[in-house]
Amino acid sequence: MKIAIPADDKNIDSTVCQSFGRTPYFLIYDIDTEIADFIDNSAASSQGGAGIKAAQAIVDSKVSAILTPRCGQNAAEVLTAAGILIYKTESSSIKESIAAFKEKRLDQLQEIHAGSHGHGG
Repeated sequence: MKIAIPADDKNIDSTVCQSFGRTPYFLIYDIDTEIADFIDNSAASSQGGAGIKAAQAIVDSKVSAILTPRCGQNAAEVLTAAGILIYKTESSSIKESIAAFKEKRLDQLQEIHAGSHGHGG
C-alpha cells in the first residue's frame, strides 16, 4: 500500500507541510517495502487551483491514502473520487505520522475547508 504526505523537504526526517496544495514536495511511501520517493509539487507555484492540481498528482501516483493536516474541498473531491482516503496527521514529523498510520491511530480528516482561493503567489 502506498501513501502520500505533503513534505517541507525531500527528506524522510522532514516535517509534514501544513499546506496540501502548496506543499513543495510529496512523499510517496510504500508501507510494505518502506521505499520512500519524493515528487516535486508543480502546483505549488500555481496562481490558482493548486489544490486540484496537487490532488491530481497524488491520484497519478497511485496511492491509497494521503496523510495531511488539512485539505481544501476541491482537492478532497478529486481525491475521494479516485478512492483515496484522507487521514489527518497528528504530528508534524513525517516519521511519526507514518508510524501512527501503521498503528491505525489516525482518523480520517473530517474538517474539509473551502480552500485558500486567490491567495496563491
